[in-house]
Amino acid sequence: MIRERRHLDDLIEDLLRDPQYAGHPLRSALSQLWEQSRTQLDRLERLTHISDGFQRMALDQKSSLEDRYNRQLRKLERAARISDRYQDMMRDLNVALREASTHDHLTGLANRRMLVERLKAETQRAERQGHRYSLAMLDVDHFKQVNDVYGHDAGDRVLVEVAKAMQAGLREYDLCGRWGGEEFVILLPQTPSPDALSVLERIGLSIRNLRAPDGLPRISVTVSIGIATYQPGETFSDTITRADEALLAAKRAGRDCCQLAPDLPLAPSAAGRAI
Repeated sequence: MIRERRHLDDLIEDLLRDPQYAGHPLRSALSQLWEQSRTQLDRLERLTHISDGFQRMALDQKSSLEDRYNRQLRKLERAARISDRYQDMMRDLNVALREASTHDHLTGLANRRMLVERLKAETQRAERQGHRYSLAMLDVDHFKQVNDVYGHDAGDRVLVEVAKAMQAGLREYDLCGRWGGEEFVILLPQTPSPDALSVLERIGLSIRNLRAPDGLPRISVTVSIGIATYQPGETFSDTITRADEALLAAKRAGRDCCQLAPDLPLAPSAAGRAI
């Protein structure tokens, strides 16, 4: 238990020192909760020490062996209850920290860190098993105008609705995340290009039919989408780059559309295996 607590203490302190969470909305709450917990533990230890001292001075000469045993038993029970509450609090805090480190705080989708980890794992699996996955990059069209005209709060609400529409159109094992700003990434495991195109066109239609959030005038939202399918021998970064190039092609084509990145020509060794 002590080793687990020390590990959790180290994890919390590392997260508080990590500069990438300097502006995270949970960091301040975590810091205050952490300081409060340590202060309460220090006070508890001092009070227990003082209380024990007075009790020993007043009762040691009169207490029988049974009295002393019962007193120590009650102290242990009290300490166990306090320890259980502390462990429950730390467990809940650990879950919240893990969630905050892998998910976008605005949309609730996977954040860039989690997307990269899943892309690495999916690429390794594709290399081992010979499967293909498709990767889509989506960008909300003319999103700056939404922020400029209606304000950033309205822009945030639009991003939340777009995220919900994307998530609703995916399978349980697909992954949707926020890449940054108004740009999103969708990972479709074991999905060839034609199927990926069909899925992303449906998602694009759902976004186009979104209703404006309550309290806002009618806002027309569309997305440009670039899709790339993993090719044997390329890295996940290569796949991202090709999806991004397809996204630029969709924007040049007038936006509000999907573009497929062309497949790469097979290397001689890969072509031999395919035959």
